[in-house]
Amino acid sequence: MKIFLDTANFDEIREAVSWGVVDGVTTNPSLLNKEAGKNLKDIVLAITNEVKGPVSVEVNGSTVEEMVKEAEEYYSWCKEYIVIKIPMCPEGLKAIRALKQKNIPTNCTLIFSLNQAILAIKAGATYVSPFVGRLDDIGEDGMELIHQIMTYLEEYDAEAEVISASIRHPLHVVATALSGAHIATIPFGILKKMFKHPLTDKGIEAFAKDWSNFIKSG
Repeated sequence: MKIFLDTANFDEIREAVSWGVVDGVTTNPSLLNKEAGKNLKDIVLAITNEVKGPVSVEVNGSTVEEMVKEAEEYYSWCKEYIVIKIPMCPEGLKAIRALKQKNIPTNCTLIFSLNQAILAIKAGATYVSPFVGRLDDIGEDGMELIHQIMTYLEEYDAEAEVISASIRHPLHVVATALSGAHIATIPFGILKKMFKHPLTDKGIEAFAKDWSNFIKSG
C-alpha cells in the first residue's frame, strides 16, 4: 500500500518525506486555503520537487471546458508528477474522459458510493478517492465502500487505483491496508500517530536508562 500525505503544507511534507514513507501528496481547495497568501504554482512545484511522486491538484471550474483548461495549465507545470483532481459530477466525468484522451492522469474525488466509483472508472479516472471518514461521520461504513470498489476492480479487471481518503484515525489506515486498497492518503497528524505505541515509548526509555548505567559503570 502506498502512502500519500493529505496536505498542502510544505513543512509537513518535507518532514514526512524525511521519514522515507511518502509516495505522493493530495491537495484540495480547503487544504490550499490554509496556505493563503502563497502562489499556487510555487506551492505545487515545491511539493513535486520534494516528493517526486504523484501530486493531486484540484480544478475549480464548473463546466467541462473550465475544468479541462485548468487541468492543462496545472499539468504543464510538471507533467511527470501532477495529477488532476476532478469532482464526481456529470461535468467532471466529461472532463475525466477528455483528459484521458490527452493522456493527463486524473483523480476523481468526493466518491461516496460504488455507483459513483463505477462511473469514474468507466470514464477513465486514473485514481478514485472514496471518502471513508465522511461516510463514517453520517453513520455509514466507509471501509465497506473500499471493499466494494476493490471487488469491482477485481471482478471486471478494471484499471484504476483506489485512494482511501478522509482518513480520521490510524485504524482507518490499518483497515485500508487490510482491504487491499492501493493507497491511503493520510493527514500529517494521523501519520505521526502511526509510529506511536506506549510499549515502544516504554522500551526506548528503558534502553536509554540501561545504556546510561552501562556507560557510567565503565
